Amino acid sequence: MYGELTRDLAARDPAACSEAGRRSTGARLANSHEGEGTAMTRNDLETFFDQGWNRHDVDVLMTFISEDCVFESASGPEVCGARHAGRERVREAFAKVFATFPDAAFRQARHLVTGDRGVSEWVFTGTAADGRKVEVNGCDLFTFAGDKIAVKSSFFKNRTA
Repeated sequence: MYGELTRDLAARDPAACSEAGRRSTGARLANSHEGEGTAMTRNDLETFFDQGWNRHDVDVLMTFISEDCVFESASGPEVCGARHAGRERVREAFAKVFATFPDAAFRQARHLVTGDRGVSEWVFTGTAADGRKVEVNGCDLFTFAGDKIAVKSSFFKNRTA
């Protein structure tokens, strides 16, 4: 499915794909998204952020997410922030980020993958509906199940005036 999606994205707007996105798409197509032995890569995380988060495309984001996924947002009532379990709850939480910050962007992203764990560091920028501007350093800690994200746990700095 991912291969079909990335081919469709490239066909619609080849110039919009970043160099990193083109490398990632080619690598994922060459290494088939299906079957045993597949694993998440740094290029996959680049695509997750560039083509998913920075293009506000929840459908692209969800191609990286496992069936039994968990997203722990940076804030919320629980010790882990807010815990969203299952694809529909994760989809809703991702969409809520875009509704809350219509210009949300993850910049200066750096990714590390080792085995079934990964980390992404980034600078989040966005403007809330009330006009409040946000710019904070943050990171995601990932647990992977093959080439899918099983757990995404987000953290960011809490800036004061």
